[in-house]
Amino acid sequence: MEKIGKKRAKIQWLIAEISAIIERLEHAEAQYSEELSRVHPNFIKSAHNLIHYRALRKEDIRAIQKKLGNMGLSRLAKSEGHVMASLLSNRAILEGFLSNEPIKMDRAKLTFKKSNRLGKSNAKSLLGYRSKGRRTRIMVTLPSEVANNYQLAHEMIVNGMNCARINCAHDGEKEWGLMIGHVRAASKKLKRKCKITMDLGGPKIRTGGLIPGPKVKKFRPAKDLHGKVIKDCEIWIGPDPHNNPNLLHLPIDLIFLDKLKGANRLFFRDTRNKKREFRITGSTKNGFSALCGKTTYLETGMELHTKADYSSSPILVGEFPRVEQFIRLYIGDFLRLHREAVPGESAELDADDNLINHAHISCTSAEIFNQVKEGEPIFFDDGKIEGVIREVNQDEMIVEVFNARERGSKLKADKGINFPTSQLDISGLTTKDKQDLVFVAQNADTVNLSFVNSRQDVGDLIAELDKLDAPKGLGIILKIETQSGFNHLTEILLEAMRTHPVGIMIARGDLAIECGWDNIGRVQEEILSLCRAANMPDIWATQVLENLAKEGIPSRAEMTDAAMAQRADCVMLNKGPYILQAIKLLDTIFKDMELYHEKNAQLSPAMERAAIH
Repeated sequence: MEKIGKKRAKIQWLIAEISAIIERLEHAEAQYSEELSRVHPNFIKSAHNLIHYRALRKEDIRAIQKKLGNMGLSRLAKSEGHVMASLLSNRAILEGFLSNEPIKMDRAKLTFKKSNRLGKSNAKSLLGYRSKGRRTRIMVTLPSEVANNYQLAHEMIVNGMNCARINCAHDGEKEWGLMIGHVRAASKKLKRKCKITMDLGGPKIRTGGLIPGPKVKKFRPAKDLHGKVIKDCEIWIGPDPHNNPNLLHLPIDLIFLDKLKGANRLFFRDTRNKKREFRITGSTKNGFSALCGKTTYLETGMELHTKADYSSSPILVGEFPRVEQFIRLYIGDFLRLHREAVPGESAELDADDNLINHAHISCTSAEIFNQVKEGEPIFFDDGKIEGVIREVNQDEMIVEVFNARERGSKLKADKGINFPTSQLDISGLTTKDKQDLVFVAQNADTVNLSFVNSRQDVGDLIAELDKLDAPKGLGIILKIETQSGFNHLTEILLEAMRTHPVGIMIARGDLAIECGWDNIGRVQEEILSLCRAANMPDIWATQVLENLAKEGIPSRAEMTDAAMAQRADCVMLNKGPYILQAIKLLDTIFKDMELYHEKNAQLSPAMERAAIH
């Protein structure tokens, strides 16, 4: 009897503790009454649940969780999407233990089933239809060549792209329109709806331009480890690129196509004055295919000939894009970061390799020079280069590099700069953002707002969209990529709930630098939990399968990261030469993981114990 009495006392204690928590959660709603009054009808129940979740997180419930777990009840560890329903359910079961009568449970506003339905519905509204066999959507950053290559957009959708992302920091309205046109056309032809999302650049601090490189292109056949050619370089010669992205484009003007008819070879000297030739293997009305058996460098304006003695009328090489320049920085180097927008360049050395001038590059945000201090850390290009500010004035700062690759790290134009400990007053829509938003509001399905730091940033975007009379149903994705954004996420979510549909992107690159490498895992999990509490779609972004997309081979860590990413509603891939392979592999991983979870819905005894404890 004494043992039974102790059990009843424990249950009574749990009921009292849970009831007290429920009262405190209901009281927390009053603190957010103003925010709740402005919430969109689709988010009312979710907003209440978000407040309940935040209030529950402030409670120390470890003792309660331990006792609930020992009784085989929910430990509330996965209750984000239905906090009140989980508490009421546990209390009702405990009351049933005491009374030995059928369980009578107070009904929560957001039940388990309603929470699940809301999450799915909100994800569909923002991100579009899911692909057959997987719940998680795939968002892909479109490379610039999609503007001139319909087939690439077609293949991206075939391989599994659900959302196409355009970064407004690159290209312009003409190119964006062409990209959107190709995605829409491919989507219609394949009968697969693909959403268009467009990123506003936001107040991101970036490196300025560098001295322009030459208009040179390298054509290199594949070689084995001994340097022997195992496959010729495949080339497409014509005014426009070929639909096959594997064919390297050699641009020539339309007027030169007739001169190539009947020719079987092209002869020339490359930029190194080495004799070279291309073997023409086929032709269409739009251009010629050719093969190159030796490494060749061509430059805009060079002459090609159909005769080996160069006596034929020359065919001029068209416009190549300029080679992207970079500054190579080593540990111990000094870099001058300046306000004036003059092209940057590498360090200047004399004939004996003695330093004359430090390497220098401009910064796109002039205001930061008055806000940072000596001794504060500075990071470049997603943390690939780390330094410390040694000197600073209103026009420039001197940075000492203390972490870079042994062989030097490349710093290019338009790369991100982070000041993780500096108190910067930079946020909101930039002038360029507002200009771009006019196009985005009329042509995209969703606008992505970068560097969201506060509820004010969200309010400013909503107000600007109202000014533009943006179409109803235009989605919003808020990118959380700073410590400030993470710290104010609850307020940001409540402000975002004024509109629908809306979602959160976890931009892990800048976020990792801002919050610290050792904290990014915890921060990412907390953002996912808050999104689940708000029944708001989440997008897992930055460096997903990046090695595969850029190098053609994934790392082991990337594979497990991709598998874990299936928990999110959407995962974003960045562009790269092997992006089609990356999309296809991610699609396969998600489908395999979904099938695995379906087949293993019943836990093994060991897994049950792990889940409980």
